Amino acid sequence: MGDQPIRVVIVDDEPLVRHGLRGILESEPGITVVAEGEDGAEAVGLARRHTPDVICLDVRMPGIDGIRATERVLTLDPAPRVLVITTFDSDSYVLDALRAGASGFVLKRSSPEAIITAVRTVAAGSHLVFPEAVRDLARQHLRPVSYDGPGLTERELEVLGLLAQGRSNPEIAQSLFLGVETVRTHVSRLLAKLGARDRTQAVVIAYQTGLVPLG
Repeated sequence: MGDQPIRVVIVDDEPLVRHGLRGILESEPGITVVAEGEDGAEAVGLARRHTPDVICLDVRMPGIDGIRATERVLTLDPAPRVLVITTFDSDSYVLDALRAGASGFVLKRSSPEAIITAVRTVAAGSHLVFPEAVRDLARQHLRPVSYDGPGLTERELEVLGLLAQGRSNPEIAQSLFLGVETVRTHVSRLLAKLGARDRTQAVVIAYQTGLVPLG
């Protein structure tokens, strides 16, 4: 994000939650909350009007829920990254939101530090948010399907496995003895082959298709 602050929109139907998240995020240098909303229908208008870097969406809201709101927000240009906020760590709605293109999720009861880290991670787009939690959600709720997309090379499968561990490009490069630019190329090709918006969606697809075993 450079020297520019991370611009955040918060959408949750509970005023107390919105107030708490705003307080946590605005206490952190380099993060600015530019707007708040109370339902999924409002999320798209706020995202269009304020062009945030990250939109924090409650996954369960009356009317348009976080899944549909994620789908609609991601049609915008530019589209913000979506961080889903939820009460339950085993919520199947969260996995559906990740499949729809959300870049990560965080629990409402998480520590302020974890929430700030999640926002920064989603904004940067270079890591998975809480990779173990994504794997656990996939294990609990994903129905396996066969992979019928373009074939992946052995190297791309190695990179995909490391993405699922939450590794950054420099960490993958070090692990595989490759240059960082080479890893970036592999990641870009992976996303294109899988039809994924970002690393999180790629990893969910990989788990569902068995390209990366759930263990």
